Amino acid sequence: MRFAEEFRSRSLVETIADRIAKRCKRQWRLMEFCGTHTVSIFRHGLKSLLPEGIQLVSGPGCPVCVTSKSDIDRILALSDIPDAIIATYGDMMKVPGSQFTLAERRAQGADVRIVYSSYDAVRFAEQNPDRMVFFIGIGFETTAPSTAAAVLRASKMNLKNFKVLSLHKRTPPVIIALLRERCAVDGFICPGHVCSIIGARPLEPVARGYGKPCVVAGFEPSDVMQAIFMLVSQLEDGRSEVEIEYLRGVKYEGNRNALETIERVCDTTV
Repeated sequence: MRFAEEFRSRSLVETIADRIAKRCKRQWRLMEFCGTHTVSIFRHGLKSLLPEGIQLVSGPGCPVCVTSKSDIDRILALSDIPDAIIATYGDMMKVPGSQFTLAERRAQGADVRIVYSSYDAVRFAEQNPDRMVFFIGIGFETTAPSTAAAVLRASKMNLKNFKVLSLHKRTPPVIIALLRERCAVDGFICPGHVCSIIGARPLEPVARGYGKPCVVAGFEPSDVMQAIFMLVSQLEDGRSEVEIEYLRGVKYEGNRNALETIERVCDTTV
């Protein structure tokens, strides 16, 4: 707990805020890509500590929130299969499809089960050999390794009734898609949990190809403030690089074991 409290120190946050104010000479628009960063910014009142020259813009947020109605409809269609079991994380239950949510479909009689781990879905398949189990893989790269690991475990157990509907999304292509739409952002606060898997290298096209600096940040208030300071420093210096603020959780090359697990199972469509 003491380790976490160090990164929540009011005096540390205020010290970084002073450094930002002294460093910032122009107007800069920064985007925090991840909803967890957005929560931290508002919970700790970080916007009030920033100089007027810095504007924070919230990005796409969580992958659940940006799941399309058509994808929800695909899940709902699976729930119509006789004796099917839908295994999904709880935050998917109230995302609307064209007509229903999963919660409403469950109330109508569909077997929709909330899981806390992808392995829960594998267990359902093992316990119900005569029923098809569909696990809904959702999330950015953070949760993709656990989905892939579940597929490998089910394969090892020879479970023919375990299937995955993968709705996983990749972070760097989403950022690039925003920039292709001429998103007026000068730099990106990038999610530490995603980059703990993929590393910082996949962000290089954003920095080098589009001239937008990226800083991979943790989620404590001092992490976010330090990331802002690092972005402002790059912008004021005319640099566009990928830097890691969250050094205690992220390596430049990422988590090799997790990436290999993903590569063994998943194909990339975008």
